[in-house]
Amino acid sequence: MKYRIIHKTAYRYSEPASLSQNEVFLEPRQTPAQRVAQSRLSFAPEPQYLHRRTDYFGNIAHVFMVQHPHSELAVTATSVVETIPAARLCPSATLPWETVAQRLAVHAQPEALAAFQFTFASPLITIHPSAMDYARPCFPAGKPVLEGAMDLMQRIFTEFVYDKEATTVDSSVEQVLADRKGVCQDFAHLAISCLRTLGLAARYVSGYLETTPPPGKPRLVGADASHAWASLFVPDVGWVDLDPTNNLIPGEKHITIAWGRDYGDVTPVKGVVMGGGAHDLTVIVDVAPQK
Repeated sequence: MKYRIIHKTAYRYSEPASLSQNEVFLEPRQTPAQRVAQSRLSFAPEPQYLHRRTDYFGNIAHVFMVQHPHSELAVTATSVVETIPAARLCPSATLPWETVAQRLAVHAQPEALAAFQFTFASPLITIHPSAMDYARPCFPAGKPVLEGAMDLMQRIFTEFVYDKEATTVDSSVEQVLADRKGVCQDFAHLAISCLRTLGLAARYVSGYLETTPPPGKPRLVGADASHAWASLFVPDVGWVDLDPTNNLIPGEKHITIAWGRDYGDVTPVKGVVMGGGAHDLTVIVDVAPQK
């Protein structure tokens, strides 16, 4: 599948801001599952400083600074990405989860060593007993690791309610577990926390998902949104993405932007502003299939 993605973030300030500095993760990654044909960022007003860099995890970040008074700030990322069908997986053929946890703990192989860093707590994802209690029924002794992860994904999908008003970007895994509602970021954090409590390696993936309008309804331009999911390290297979919001293994309709330990590593737009008073934020995302 080929997609054109437009992601626009716009701030409007009640008073002029004298300076703003931001870091954005809006350029898609090149991966075995997708090819980035083009990607560009535009800014209004134009920044006086702009630097494109590759972060620790291999993601593409842009750091920019506007150093003169401005009442509005807009960042627009336009990308064309071709996704590639993934190979078929056989969850029952994957190693028992205990074996995977043991391999990660020893991390004798380079792949396990690289994945080992994703077994620990991170700033937004704690290793909490409540997450372990929630995960354990999906991982009885000897359960193939990917089968257990898929059972966990289905359990989250079944038992939690998608509610945009229930959480904020700072909501904890414990709060989400207690309230049983949240958004894709929360469900990804929960799945990752559950997997890490068992000694497994799991990372946070940010990106987009093509949405399909209801039957008989037109596709609404700009009505899409950023998306997030989890990814599990499976020895002899690699990293396998898991989307608990939709209870599926991501395929051609998922576009990856970046990955890290949690949302904080790959926040689409974050920064600081001097002055500006109150501000209004508008985000418009459009994921359009291309021929």
